[in-house]
Amino acid sequence: MRIDATLTPAALLDAADRVFEIAAAKARALDRSWDPARGAPVFTVGGRYETRGWTEWTQGFQFGIPLLVFDATGERSFLELGRTRTLERMAPHLTHRGVHDHGFNNISTYGTLRRLMREGKIPLDAWELATYDVALKCSGAVQAMRWSPTAYGHGFVHSFNGPHSLFADTIRSMRALAVAHDLGHVLCSEHDERVSLLDRLIQHVRTTARFTVYYGEGRDAYDRPGRTAHESIFNPADGLYRSPSTQQGYSPFSTWTRGHAWVLCGAAELLEWVRSRPAEEFVPFGGRIGFEEVLARMGRVTAEFAIDGLTAADGIPYWDDGAPGLAELPGWRDRPADPFNEKEPVDSSAAAIAAQGLLRLGYVLDDERFRKAGLTVARTLFAEPYLSTSPHHQGLLLHTVYHRPNGWDHIPEGRSVPCGESCLWGDYHFLELALMIRRLARGESEYRFFA
Repeated sequence: MRIDATLTPAALLDAADRVFEIAAAKARALDRSWDPARGAPVFTVGGRYETRGWTEWTQGFQFGIPLLVFDATGERSFLELGRTRTLERMAPHLTHRGVHDHGFNNISTYGTLRRLMREGKIPLDAWELATYDVALKCSGAVQAMRWSPTAYGHGFVHSFNGPHSLFADTIRSMRALAVAHDLGHVLCSEHDERVSLLDRLIQHVRTTARFTVYYGEGRDAYDRPGRTAHESIFNPADGLYRSPSTQQGYSPFSTWTRGHAWVLCGAAELLEWVRSRPAEEFVPFGGRIGFEEVLARMGRVTAEFAIDGLTAADGIPYWDDGAPGLAELPGWRDRPADPFNEKEPVDSSAAAIAAQGLLRLGYVLDDERFRKAGLTVARTLFAEPYLSTSPHHQGLLLHTVYHRPNGWDHIPEGRSVPCGESCLWGDYHFLELALMIRRLARGESEYRFFA
């Protein structure tokens, strides 16, 4: 990545405001046109949002988007849209035992509403706040129920694939456990055992840090510092680690860039949260300093890899750094990414998630290089060809990829690889990035999930 060291949040304020102007119209249009009987919108096909049955992990983004628009613009109609749809349609997600995505669905909706009230963006109402609190307590506990022990002293919240499967993605869902713990909640299990949500959060992070992230220590022949595995496989019978794997990447020994972005962003967010908590909370679990070091090391090594090896010159990654078509794009790291190439698709959603992680990590670690890298990526995304300016396209962030190995992503006529389409998590994280930069530029409080 070629970092522009001159960039500041203020320099991107006008571009961030434009993003929200465009997002406002698209959020209204999608709500008017979408039939809820179809489930949740997932990605666009020919510029129109469609669903894709796998798991219902994107509905929180659908209703979280208007809440972010309200946060930035103060237009109350978006608050009412997000709040009404959350209360109408999100309750089943609170008790969904079959997914690892509570941090996506429920922090983006109930969590955002709680944050807005705690920040004074909406009037304090004790009963309304209690509704959000109870919802988030429930969500964190249900997420923590998906528990797999290992032979190494630390367990993990397993993916929808089953108790053998640790996903890189899930580290960002740990914020569901963080908020529930903040609210004083515990998971009650068999024989009324009271299970600490903080303990499970810490264990999951430590397992992710050990088996998902590489540090250049000779773990295998492809151990490059900062690389990540999408999935880690354990033997449920004895908890022993077996191998890296992947669901959405090219191979277990390459880096699926959106999985990498989830780790980078999740580690940075949790490091912010940990530093906001009293040190004595962590004493029974090994202490806060040691846990901070785990998160900081994981964040720093993935950030360095994003900057020095994973992205093109403008900060946009292709969908997987081992994708075979990249061999036919020599020097792709040394020039801006080409979303219209005929060999491999880029994934701008990974860029939006990683940019937020770089910015957060830059501020929490006081690292100017990471901050400027995040702003460099944001500048690229805030303009065409990534910003969707057409009112006829329902998406906001163009050139995203969902599941390249399964062939789910739309390939336009006359082309050989996906391009020109959006996804709901890409649009949502694009707005989170814009909101974060907007607040920094205006000297407002930092945008954090835990307010």
